[in-house]
Amino acid sequence: MGLLSNTVSITRYRVEGKLKKPAIKTVAAGLKEHAVPEIEGDVAEKTVGWTSFQSPYRPDFGGSSFVVGAYFVFSLRIDKKTIPPKVLKKHCAIEEAKRLVEAGRPYLSRHEKKMIKEHVRSVLMSRIPAVPHVYDLIWSYEEGFVWFFSTLKSANEDLESLFLKSFQIPLIRIFPYTLADLSMGLSGQQRDTLLQLSATEFVG
Repeated sequence: MGLLSNTVSITRYRVEGKLKKPAIKTVAAGLKEHAVPEIEGDVAEKTVGWTSFQSPYRPDFGGSSFVVGAYFVFSLRIDKKTIPPKVLKKHCAIEEAKRLVEAGRPYLSRHEKKMIKEHVRSVLMSRIPAVPHVYDLIWSYEEGFVWFFSTLKSANEDLESLFLKSFQIPLIRIFPYTLADLSMGLSGQQRDTLLQLSATEFVG
């Protein structure tokens, strides 16, 4: 989901902590260290990393290219490879037939079929291209907020994990409960009461 798309879905976060100063240098180091790696020619099924907002397919964090006014703007890229089941089945059948001829036997054991399937999967994974998914991010460093342009559970989980790994500060997802907890100055007893509340259903 892109920042400049006609329609967007946004998840808002509170950044729980402060960056090591100078902030720009710290962010640049985290982005470069955890830039998305290419998995073309690799057997990996998925890879997650940072990429540039302006050039998502050629990450470049040189200078302060990710700084826009008072904001840090960059993207999370998730590359995935998926083998269609019928393609895997086809290539396994071809390889099994070849092994039967080589072995001179009428059948293969369950273990042999399993090994063939694993081998075929690895070969196909190294050949097929990865499908990139790019999600933009705006970080207001001074205010301590992040706007992430996706509401997908898997993408948000990958963001939270990589953000903590890259910058050593966690993100807290903001929804009604966390917003009340963060902004109302609740006591311990009030926080316990808040956590026990359940959502109200409105029927139109």
